[in-house]
Amino acid sequence: MEVSFAHEIESLRLGAGDTFHGEGILAITKGLLQSGVAYVGGYQGAPVSHLMDVLVQAKGLMGELGVHVEACSNEASAAAMLGASIHYPLRGAVTWKSIVGTNVAADALSNLSSPGVTGGVLIVVGEDYGEGASVIQERTHAYAIKSGMILLDPRPDLAQMVDMVEHGFALSEASNMPAMMELRIRACHVRGSFTARDNRAPAISTRALMEDPAGFSYEKLAHPPVTFRHEKLKYDERIPAARRYIVQHGLNELHAAQKGDLGLIVQGGLYNTLVRALQQFGLADAFGELAVPTLVLNVTSPLVPQQITDFCAGKRAVLVLEEGQPEYIEQEIATLLRRQDIQTPLAGKDVLPMGGEYTVEVMAAGLAKWLTKVAPDVDTQAVADWLAANQQRRADVAKALPEPLPARPPGFCIGCPERPVFSALKLAQQTVGPVHVSADIGCHSFGTFEPFNTGHTILGFGMSLASRAGVSPHMNRRVLAIMGDGGFWHNGIVTGVQAALLNGDDAVLLIFKNGYTSATGTQDIISTPSEDAKFNADDKGQSLVHTNQTIENALQGLGVKWLRVVNSYKVAEMRATLEEAFTSPFHGLKVVIAEGECQLERQRRLKPWVASLLKKKERIVRVKYGVDEDVCTGDHACIRVSACPTLTLKDNPDPLKVDPVATVIDGCVGCGLCGENAHAATLCPSFYRAEVVQNPRWHERLLHGLRGALVRALQPAEVRA
Repeated sequence: MEVSFAHEIESLRLGAGDTFHGEGILAITKGLLQSGVAYVGGYQGAPVSHLMDVLVQAKGLMGELGVHVEACSNEASAAAMLGASIHYPLRGAVTWKSIVGTNVAADALSNLSSPGVTGGVLIVVGEDYGEGASVIQERTHAYAIKSGMILLDPRPDLAQMVDMVEHGFALSEASNMPAMMELRIRACHVRGSFTARDNRAPAISTRALMEDPAGFSYEKLAHPPVTFRHEKLKYDERIPAARRYIVQHGLNELHAAQKGDLGLIVQGGLYNTLVRALQQFGLADAFGELAVPTLVLNVTSPLVPQQITDFCAGKRAVLVLEEGQPEYIEQEIATLLRRQDIQTPLAGKDVLPMGGEYTVEVMAAGLAKWLTKVAPDVDTQAVADWLAANQQRRADVAKALPEPLPARPPGFCIGCPERPVFSALKLAQQTVGPVHVSADIGCHSFGTFEPFNTGHTILGFGMSLASRAGVSPHMNRRVLAIMGDGGFWHNGIVTGVQAALLNGDDAVLLIFKNGYTSATGTQDIISTPSEDAKFNADDKGQSLVHTNQTIENALQGLGVKWLRVVNSYKVAEMRATLEEAFTSPFHGLKVVIAEGECQLERQRRLKPWVASLLKKKERIVRVKYGVDEDVCTGDHACIRVSACPTLTLKDNPDPLKVDPVATVIDGCVGCGLCGENAHAATLCPSFYRAEVVQNPRWHERLLHGLRGALVRALQPAEVRA
C-alpha cells in the first residue's frame, strides 16, 4: 500500500472517554465502528482512497466485531452491496470517489432509493471538486435530489464528522432513505481530536448469523407498478421524517451573533473557510466566533423549510455560500421564501463565482461585494486592499521572470513500466502513421502529457475500448485503445472486450499489466501477484507480474484469438509488436499486454531486501545507466522519446560546444529505458550501462585497482594532472 495505517489502526480500539487524535479518514472509520455498522465496502479513489486502505488493513479488528469488509470491483458493485439493508436491519457503509464513482454507481443507487432501506445506509463520497481535483467538475448534490437521498456535508471538525456518521445511520433508518456524506479533500485530511465512544458490535453480524431469509415482499422491489408508490412515499413520508429528525437532533447548527439583521447560510464543508474569510473583515475570531448570524447546513438535502424561513424572516439580507453550479441550495431557498411571501433579499451567485472552489480569497471577495451593498457600516476597504495586494504580488512575480515559467505537467514515476510503452508507441507511429488513441483513467493517463501527447479521449475508467467503437468504422487506419489492468477489471472486460468481440470489431487494445490499481495507491486487484509469489521473488528482486495469468486466461476464455504479451521495458520488441497489431491481416480484436510490475511496488520490496543484505555485509550489484558526455551530441532526442525524470540536461564540458548534454542524475532505478530507447530509435551511442558493486570481494577490489592504474598510465600527463 502507498500508506500503511498499521499504527493508526490501533486508535480505532479506543473506548468511551478516551481521546482520539488523528485525521479525518481515521475519524470516519471510528465513527462507523461506534455506529454498529455490519458491513463495509467500496472502491478506491481520491480523496477517500485511504478510507478503503484503512478498512482493508483493519480487517482483524473488523472481524472481532463481526463486521464484513468487501473490497469491491467497482463502485456499482459497492452500491449493490447496500441492497442488504433493504430487507434486513443491517447498517451498511460504502465509499468511493465522486462524481465519477457516483456516476458508475447510479443504476444501483436509483434502485436502492426507490424501495428505501430498513437498516441504515451511509455512502461516504470523496467530493473531488475544486482546485485540487483530478476529475470533471460536477457535484454529488444532483444525485441526492433526483433519487431521494439524504446528503450530509459535515463541518470539518472531527467531533462533528463522527457525530454525523452516527446520525447519518439513524437518520437513514428514521426516514428509510439512503444517506450520502460528502467529504472534501480538506475534510478527509483535517487533523484534530474528539472524545471516543465504545465500538458497537452489530446485532446481526458474521459472528451472529441470521437463521432465515426475509419473507418475499413485492413492495421491496424497484419494479413497476410498485415504483409509483415509492415515488409518493418519498415526498409524503420519507422526506418529512428526515426533516423531523434533523430538527429534533439539531443537525444543522445556528450561530447567533450581534448583527442580527444579516444572515449567512453556508454548506457545512465550507464553514472553516468562511471563518477565515470573515476574519479578514474583523467579523470572526480564530475560534469560530462569528459576528454575523450563520446557519450551517450539515445536511444540505433535504432542507427544512421552517428552519430556512425562521432564519431569514425579518433580516435585511441573507447570503448563501454554496460551492459549484447549478446553485441547487440557493434556488431551493429562494423558492421556500417566496412561497411563504418572505421578501428578505437573497444573494449568492450574483456576488460569488458560479463554479470553482471557494477559497478564502474567493469568499472574501464575494463577502466584500455583498457587505458593501447591505452593510455600509462594515469597513471592507482593508479586505479590498488585501485582495489587490495579493493580485499585485502575483503580477510583480510574473513580471520579474525573464519569461513565463514552463508548464510542469504530472508524469510517470521514475522507472515506471508504462513510460517505455509510450516510447515504443511513438516510434511505431513513425512507421504506420498517426493513430487515433482512446485513452483511459489510470497512471497511463500521464501519457496524454508531453512529450508523448498520446490520447484523443478519456470517457471513463475502463471505457477506452468502448469509446473507440464509433471511430473505428470511419477510420482508414486501425484505432488503438489503452487500458490498465485496474480499468480492465473495473469495467473494460464487459463494456469493451465483450462488446468488441460481439460485434467483430477490428481494433487494437493495449493493456498495461502492472499488477495493481496503481494510481490510487497500489491496492490489490484479482490479477495482483500472490503474497507467496512476492515473498519467493524477494531474493532476486524479480518483477512479479508474470506470476498471475488471470487477464490472459480471461481474454482467451472470452474468445480473443490474437494475443501478445511483451515485457514493457523491451522497447524494440514492443514497437515491433504494435506495428504488427496495426498491420496484421487478422481481422478482429488484437490485444497487446504490456507486462511490467509497478516500479513503486517493486522498489518497496527491493529496498528493505537490499538494506538487509548490506547490513549482513553481503555483495550487492546494482545497475546504473549514464551518458558519455564526450559522445553526446546535444540534440536531446533521447529526452523527447523518454521523458524520464532522471534523464535531464547539464552544461556541456566542451568549451567549444554551446548545447547542453544529457545526463542521468541520482534517483535512477536502472530500468534500462534510456538505453532501450537509444537502441530502438537508433539514437546516438552515448548511453552506457554500469554495475555498481557494494561490499565487493577482495579479488574485485584488486582488479579494480589494477584497472584504475592502467587507465591512468595510458592517459596523457595533462589529463592525469
